[in-house]
Amino acid sequence: MTVVAPPDARRARWGVIVLFWLNGVAWASILPRYPEIKQALALSDTFWGVSVAIGPIGGLVAGLFTARLMRRFNSSVVAVTSLVFYIAMLNVIGNAPVAAVFAVGVFLMAAFDALTDISMNAHGLRVQKLYGRSILNSFHGWWSIGAVCGGFLGSAAAQAQVPIWLQCLVATVVFGSMAVATKTLLLRTPDQHDLQVSDAPVTSPARRFPRTVLLRLLALGLLGASAGLIEDTGATWGAVYMDRAFAVTPFLAGMAFVALQGSQMVGRFTGDAIVNRIGGRPALLQGGAIAAAGMLAAVLFPSTLTTLVGFACAGWGIATAIPSAMHAADELPGMQSGSGLTIVTWMMRLGFFAGPPLIGMLADAATLRWALLVVPACAMAMLLLSPALKPLPAPPRTA
Repeated sequence: MTVVAPPDARRARWGVIVLFWLNGVAWASILPRYPEIKQALALSDTFWGVSVAIGPIGGLVAGLFTARLMRRFNSSVVAVTSLVFYIAMLNVIGNAPVAAVFAVGVFLMAAFDALTDISMNAHGLRVQKLYGRSILNSFHGWWSIGAVCGGFLGSAAAQAQVPIWLQCLVATVVFGSMAVATKTLLLRTPDQHDLQVSDAPVTSPARRFPRTVLLRLLALGLLGASAGLIEDTGATWGAVYMDRAFAVTPFLAGMAFVALQGSQMVGRFTGDAIVNRIGGRPALLQGGAIAAAGMLAAVLFPSTLTTLVGFACAGWGIATAIPSAMHAADELPGMQSGSGLTIVTWMMRLGFFAGPPLIGMLADAATLRWALLVVPACAMAMLLLSPALKPLPAPPRTA
């Protein structure tokens, strides 16, 4: 029987969609300008990777406090507030005169991104419960639409030689205003209002999690981190690799990222139907195999076309991975509201942290082309960790 969602849930669904779109478009709009920023700051591949990797540290720190902030202020308030500050950090990145300022901007943007990411996913899971079926992949699909839009905007601005500072200022005014307006669409009731009480007793802060839950959290976090590293490779290195390896225009250099996000967008919009039909793990298995094969072919047979196809395969391959890991973590028995989601999302950011410097060091030691073998390796890791998507049985009740 199909559950008919109430009007406030349908309105909130559009609010969450806008949050995801804004989160994707703002971040992606600056990525096609990375080759210019890297050149202006005169950074080697290693130091460029380290500078970008400082950002996820901010995400790791901020992510520790998100569940507590949501329980105190509500997921909608945390999501909108942090999103506005996240967008504003574009101006620090776009106006950075030295590498240290760029790193601070990336750090702060990632910190606010962590707050936004966890809280908007938590609000999206509230809406999903009211719908009674999987819609989380479609939210992430709208994030990918935003990322594709941002990639096109940034690539077009680079091609038209629009000053980076001006692009960032306009983006802040437009996207920040949209973020504030989104608050009126979200659910007005407290987070606990629409969450069903689990059949399993909630673990109190004083108790230790069962070993099976801890191992499952670790596996889900590593799975998400592997997918996150693949996604970040297209963002941090896609345009740099295209610009260095092939004779392409600035607009075409940005298309590696767009190819990844575009195919990820398609995969996420079809992902809910696939997950509902065959389950999260089979969906991840086919995606991981495609990602590994596509990027391996791109490295072994380098050309503009194979590179774009390889990044597209990577995007398709990770389309359902992160939403499925988040959903599995949120459904773990014996967890406080938002805790499993927060822990796994925090661990996912390890992939964003480890990826840029790892690939940068490998690129300096060999070449950037061979450093991209990290991507198929992470896709294989996803396949090995896929059993973590199976649900855990609820612990037995005690008298």
